[in-house]
Amino acid sequence: MRILIVGGSGFLGGELVRLCVASGHDVGATYLTRAGELPRVAWLPLDVRSRADAASVAGAFGPEVTINAAYRQRDWTATADGAAHLALAVAAAGGRLVHVSSDAVFSGSAPRYDETCVPDPVNPYGAAKAAAETAVRAILPGAAIARTSLIIGRGGSPHEAFVRRLAAGRGDGALFTDDVRCPVHVADLAAALMELAVRGDSGMWHLAGPDALSRHELGVLIARRDGLDAGRLPTGRRADTALPGPYDVRLDCTATQRRLRTRLRGAREFLTPPSS
Repeated sequence: MRILIVGGSGFLGGELVRLCVASGHDVGATYLTRAGELPRVAWLPLDVRSRADAASVAGAFGPEVTINAAYRQRDWTATADGAAHLALAVAAAGGRLVHVSSDAVFSGSAPRYDETCVPDPVNPYGAAKAAAETAVRAILPGAAIARTSLIIGRGGSPHEAFVRRLAAGRGDGALFTDDVRCPVHVADLAAALMELAVRGDSGMWHLAGPDALSRHELGVLIARRDGLDAGRLPTGRRADTALPGPYDVRLDCTATQRRLRTRLRGAREFLTPPSS
């Protein structure tokens, strides 16, 4: 297949690019400031904030499927408008769209959130992601929208780097005990997104792990995997800060997992060393 990965130079995007290349697909990948280094990939500069740029890239590459893995957490235009620009570009150029969304669209006031739950964001990033979902569904009713959670894997994620800095005594901050998510391994997430892309599925999907963990609990697992002293990790409560956003958001992926072949592992499984 001819697949375009928007945000291909990012953490999730890079995993998607590697998987696509390994699977023999014809791959285009976009970047904002610096192209990736993987060979056999058409690296394409794109600022999703520009509707004209999105239309030009999609029109020139002509993908059968576009996967939007791009995001900028503090940039409404990139997150919300950018998703609309891509949806319009795909609608004009043809092909399907798989759009990656986030558990940030929810407030955390419910015990769990399944695929039917309506967004009720409580911070600007969550509002931007909710607006992006609305735009994508309005422009491309046949698109697949995949909400995910905290992405971990192989040491390359921002959260893993943060934990290593704290364990080494080189970083400021703390790991919150009241900030709960359902972490997912980047390889599992990429495989699930690729399954949606190849199958041509539409609608709402939840792609997160089954284990609900606090940032501190997750940090302890990461430290132990990496042979670090978990006892050195400082703790705190998000409730004691001025940080906006939900505290406890648990994605219910039961319906999604019944339909997908890809199994989404929990963090207690993928962060436990094989010898344990």
